[in-house]
Amino acid sequence: MKILVTGASGFIGSHVVKRLLSLGHEVVATARNQEKIRTFDWADKIRFIQSDLNEAKDNYFDFFENPDICIHLAWEGLPDYKSLFHIERNLPANYAFIKNMLANGLKDITVTGTCFEYGMQNGPLSENMLTIPNTPYSLAKDTLRKFIEQLKKTMEFNFKWVRLFYLYGEGQSSRSLFSQLAAALKNGDEVFNMSGGEQLRDYLSVDEVASGIVKTALQKKVTGIINCCSGKPVSVRKLVDDYIAASGRSIRLNPGYYPYADYEPMAFWGEHKKIDSIENSNLTGSI
Repeated sequence: MKILVTGASGFIGSHVVKRLLSLGHEVVATARNQEKIRTFDWADKIRFIQSDLNEAKDNYFDFFENPDICIHLAWEGLPDYKSLFHIERNLPANYAFIKNMLANGLKDITVTGTCFEYGMQNGPLSENMLTIPNTPYSLAKDTLRKFIEQLKKTMEFNFKWVRLFYLYGEGQSSRSLFSQLAAALKNGDEVFNMSGGEQLRDYLSVDEVASGIVKTALQKKVTGIINCCSGKPVSVRKLVDDYIAASGRSIRLNPGYYPYADYEPMAFWGEHKKIDSIENSNLTGSI
């Protein structure tokens, strides 16, 4: 099966490509940065087509060699969640790309969304809850999903919207909490500044997330919005303490140095029945 992965050079994309190859699939990968693609150990095992999705083409489906499935991960400008760039540039560019692919023959697409679509709602978050996005990033993602749902009224295709929660792992942005903590431990810093750490979050390793995305994309029985999450709330402070303990090093924490983000609720996690039904069944390969 030929699978197109957009954003293949990114944190999640690189792991998704690796997972697909381990399952024996033919991968067409695209990204703007070919040099970064060459740094991955799978670079010579994929068909790479360099592209900037902001540069429109007449027929993206043909351009990407008629894939059976598209896993659309590309999204610029993160982690700056408050930039209007997401609404003004990312949203129209991503919608135009997806509509072009579907209009020209694509029959199956999986797109990643975000838990930020829920806005400031606390507690367990289910797929059927009302979304209340409160940043340009979450509004753009939520609107893109709704646009694609409208396309389904006029076109026939399988659509899965994988709503991501929090991730950690190899290749994460240097601005992320765990990347900064790892650097501080490596450098032998005496103090690590952080927020109060009382937030409850839903975390998965990037390997687990990549596996969930791939399994979701390779089946067609469970569709629509799918939370990719653990369903287990854990405090940020506990995650930090556990990370330090596992490293075998020590560092003094300075909680409360940074304020809590004004766009995130204090306690939320995902309900995970749909992703569990995919993980625990033999749905993959059913296309």
